[in-house]
Order: sequence, then C-alpha cells, then structure tokens
Amino acid sequence: MIRATPPAGSARPEAERTWRPGRPVPVLAILRQQRRGGGDPTHRLGVGGRHWRGTRTPEGPATIAISDQCPDGSIEAHAWGPGAHWVLEQLPALLGEHDDWSPFEPRHPLLAEVRRRHPHIRLGRTDNVLEALVPAVIEQKVTGQEAFAGFRRLVRRFGEPAPGPGPEVGLAVPPTAERLATIASWQWLEMHIDPARSRTLVTLARRGDAIARLDREAAGTPAAIDGAELERRLRSLPGIGVWTAAEARQRALGDPDAVSFGDYHVAKDVGWALTGTPFDDAAMAAYLRPWAGQRGRVPFLVAVGGLHRPRRGPRMSPRGHLPTRDRIA
Repeated sequence: MIRATPPAGSARPEAERTWRPGRPVPVLAILRQQRRGGGDPTHRLGVGGRHWRGTRTPEGPATIAISDQCPDGSIEAHAWGPGAHWVLEQLPALLGEHDDWSPFEPRHPLLAEVRRRHPHIRLGRTDNVLEALVPAVIEQKVTGQEAFAGFRRLVRRFGEPAPGPGPEVGLAVPPTAERLATIASWQWLEMHIDPARSRTLVTLARRGDAIARLDREAAGTPAAIDGAELERRLRSLPGIGVWTAAEARQRALGDPDAVSFGDYHVAKDVGWALTGTPFDDAAMAAYLRPWAGQRGRVPFLVAVGGLHRPRRGPRMSPRGHLPTRDRIA
C-alpha cells in the first residue's frame, strides 16, 4: 500500500511504501542492471543505507529511495516529486516481480552453477523506453569509459536536480525530450558525443510523443507490447540498430530474449565461457538458438558469474579528436 505524506522539508517523503514480495530480493544487484557506470548521476546506490534513483515518469520527475530487504522480508521505499506515486507503484517491476525464470533451462553446467549461486537474481524493468534509449545511443561504438562520461555530462548539464533530498546525495534526473531536442550541435561535441549519435538522440527527442505511447503500452501487466514488437518499432527510427534496441528491451521491458548482438565483448565472453572459444555474433546466434524466447538469460548469467574472457587482446581506445572543456564533468 502506498501512503501519502505531506511535504515538510526536503527530507520528508511525499509518499512511501512497504512492499512485501514474499521472496528474497537482492535489491542492489537488480538495481545495478539500470546504472550506467559507477558515476551515473541518476543512481546513487548504497548511500545512507539506501539505494537512490532519479527518474522522469509520465507524471513528472521523481526521486525514489529503496532499502535493502529487511529481516521480516519487507522493502521500504520513499519517494519525492510529481512522479512519487508512479515510481512506488512501479517498484515491484523495477525489482523483477514480473520476471519468470521457469521456462529457462540452463543446459550447460556453468550456467546451472551460476543460477544455483544466484537463485534470486531477476531482470528488472523500468517501463521507460526513452530513459533506456538515450544512454544506449550514447554508448554506440565507443568505449564504456567514453560512453559513461558522455551520459554523465548530459545529465549534469541538461537534466535537473532530483526532487526532495536528491541534491544532497548528488542525484539528478535526465533531461526531458523537449530539452534534448534543443541542444546545439556544438554542445553535443563538448560532451564528446559525435554528430552520428547526437542526430539519433535529437530524432528520438522529436518523436517523444510516439515513444511515450510505447511506454504506456510497455507498462501494462501483461504488457500490450512485447520485446520483438518494441524492437521492430525502434529499428524503424534512424540510428537505432539491433544492439541499441536490445539494450532498451533489456532495461525498459526486462526482456529475457533480448541479446546485445554487435557488442564488443558479449559474443566473445559467451563463447569463451561456455565453449572455450570466443564467438562472433553469428556463432553466438547459432549457439543460443535452443534458448529461443529466453536467449538473453545466457549472456546475463555469464555476466553475473563474472565469466568474461581475459582482456589481453587489443582494446578500443577513447577518441582524442573531440573538443574538451574542463568545466564539463
């Protein structure tokens, strides 16, 4: 049950909820699925004994602070901002309540062992397509270091402080679609986001109403749109390919069949972990065929188990030809 509380100072929540899922929930591990690097300003995990998230909901910006699971099995959540009630209603989905592992068969002893060691891990979902798309576009074809820095700069410069005590914990909310559409080309370059990616982001922003409709369809239980249909619609947009669509499916829908084909590491890691030989995308697609409908769980478990190949080969290097501004963190 969600309880409304009257605002009285920045630290007093506007709404709160005690959720009793009836199962163990590894809150931190599930929320890490949504964080884009350790410096992500929209997530502050483990601060003051709680896990903080700043987000933009259909009802406006919101801050949510989530406890780890208490000894009695409950999870306490407090929220601030116009979207406070929305984020509290959405909390179970965020923490994997709708993720069903029963159709998945490990088929490989390593996958079975990871599943045994992490029996309560689930795929969370945000029901927020644009929020998943923007950092995914920024991450296209660049190093993780460069991608995380670009998203951090975007949120700090064009987002806003998260409601309530958000500024006290360094929490921010991503920019609106309307704000994204107004960012000038030179400002994108200052954030080390090149024209190919910035054009895609501006295109997405200008189609914000259409993406909001996707959010509404995704948020139903059961959802009115599945991962395959979401991918079809997203890939009709310029600059959105299979990798970006999969990243959005994973985070916005918690889609167990979404696989990040085209990733620099995923296919190699899956092949190395499960066969001893790194895969390319074609080999991974063939290998995953028996898990149709649940394919994304295989690379997910490989990552959860830390089963990545040794990083000894050549690596992508951050580019040095884009402008640098010391004042942009």
